[in-house]
Amino acid sequence: MRSPQVIYIDAVGTLFGVDGSVGLQYAQVAVNFDVKLDPTLINRAFYQSFQAAPRMAFPHLHGANIAEAEYIWWRSLAEQTFRQTGDFAKFSDFDAFFQSLYAYFATAAPWSVYEEVFLALDFWQQQGISLGLLSNFDSRLYSVLSELGLADYFHSITISTEVGAAKPDPLIFQSALAKHHLERSPDLAWHIGDSFSEDYQGATSIGMNAFWLNRDRSIANASHSNDPQKQAARSINKLTDLLG
Repeated sequence: MRSPQVIYIDAVGTLFGVDGSVGLQYAQVAVNFDVKLDPTLINRAFYQSFQAAPRMAFPHLHGANIAEAEYIWWRSLAEQTFRQTGDFAKFSDFDAFFQSLYAYFATAAPWSVYEEVFLALDFWQQQGISLGLLSNFDSRLYSVLSELGLADYFHSITISTEVGAAKPDPLIFQSALAKHHLERSPDLAWHIGDSFSEDYQGATSIGMNAFWLNRDRSIANASHSNDPQKQAARSINKLTDLLG
């Protein structure tokens, strides 16, 4: 496979992840509001709620309305999480807690960059390959990237809430490609992400060369999957597997 003109990379789960767990980070913020939480229960409820929630995209909104919609989306998810665990009633002022929680996740504090990320980004940058970020995240991503020291690597940033479509919708990939004038040549781009359905299948469906970052599962497990599509997928364990 020839070298790409542009490499698009997912954000959460690919470049960086939550330090410890979502439940642990939520519990740490809750202490400031005199509420004790079980991180394991919160973590389980969060991911159940997250999987059940609609994808974060607002096709009919623009400007400041997007930021408000993002906030409401996450507040609803947090409330659902805490109601599921029976912890919602523990907060004397849930709105104040959530406001603090939301601001906290806009900083570097709850996040951790995966150990090989800077090595891979430096290599591609030195090769003269343009890098684009492509994520189903919200506008806090800009401040997170800056605080984690990642922002300067990317020539473009495409997020679902600004496009109005979330991966695997072709629209978000097409929007990202257009920023690099590759909308008619998707085969000149790579996309790397940790979600098989959103990243790998979404990108390959419009002709991009995709790599499934199987960071939390071994490639051996993927190869023994009953899903023939996963068996045939280009899988990597870490970004540096693509160097060389």
